[in-house]
Amino acid sequence: MTDYISNSVVQSLIALQEITWFNPRKVRFDQVQSDLSLQMSDMLDASDRLTRFAPYLAQVFPETSATNGIIESELKAIPAMQHALSDSVNLDISGRLLMKCDNQLPIAGSIKARGGIYEVLLHAERLALGNGLLKNSDDYRIFDSEPFRALFSKHQIVVGSTGNLGLSIGIMSAKLGFDVTVHMSSDAREWKKALLRSKGVNVVEHTADYGVAVEQGRQEAMQKDTAYFIDDEDSTSLFLGYSVAALRLQKQLVEQGIVVDKDHPLFVYLPCGVGGAPGGITFGLKQVFGDHVHCFFAEPTHSPCMVLGMETGLHNGISVQELGIDNQTCADGLAVGRPSAFVGPMDGFAAQWCLYGF
Repeated sequence: MTDYISNSVVQSLIALQEITWFNPRKVRFDQVQSDLSLQMSDMLDASDRLTRFAPYLAQVFPETSATNGIIESELKAIPAMQHALSDSVNLDISGRLLMKCDNQLPIAGSIKARGGIYEVLLHAERLALGNGLLKNSDDYRIFDSEPFRALFSKHQIVVGSTGNLGLSIGIMSAKLGFDVTVHMSSDAREWKKALLRSKGVNVVEHTADYGVAVEQGRQEAMQKDTAYFIDDEDSTSLFLGYSVAALRLQKQLVEQGIVVDKDHPLFVYLPCGVGGAPGGITFGLKQVFGDHVHCFFAEPTHSPCMVLGMETGLHNGISVQELGIDNQTCADGLAVGRPSAFVGPMDGFAAQWCLYGF
């Protein structure tokens, strides 16, 4: 690690400075698209699966009935914030500033809802198909029945989380009938733990950070053949579930008459913890809009794990704690010390970074 201590970006991270980082290894998307391990077809498959499950979701989660079981949020203009930002930098910000309200996604109330719920549904579908309870042509509302709950009650789902992913995994798994355990890091909010317990979820509290919660969850799942571990650090299923947001955003932009092309580029700012959600969304946006979209990840100055992994090229081989950074932030969902093993190499062609002091 000593080779990187003299690096000016790493020095800024150690000093907890707010910075903007432009990826020096970024290339045109069309130059690497065909070489990626995931493609548009994988994203479309994930979208189709969510569509198959939509009637079931509308039936068991009434809050999704208005969207017919599709987990989606509003895209709205925020002119007051645009004016405030312009005033703060004494510079006119042209174009339109929009907010994708994923903090209001139904069922779990965070950006993690799409990916977390998607992976649970994918696992449930595979079990049902493998046990002869389901055909792809079936009405998926049959998941809301005793034979399915009886099957899932014999299986465990385990996840480690700072809170938001745990909510999506826990609530969805419990609704289906799984025996679900969420390992929560020390910075997870008490109300999130209480909500999970009220849904019948087993919550294991840890005095250490996110990395320990994930590892303990992984170790628990390894003890049982019927246990399925949802790995926030290295899951293509979570990644693809998040990526579906790009297809939904594309539709919303068309509905609002907003063009994205060379002369009308799209800039997207995404909060980043371990990297799964912003990574998946960035992958999806690049598949849809190519190099007409520019994605920026926002991390707390006290938890800059993804930019550290990208700058050094070590990805999950280095943690912020190794640099003496405390990983303490009020943004509990972003309090991650070591980045995803999967996302950094996958999204290295696409993303830039902003670090903020929260």
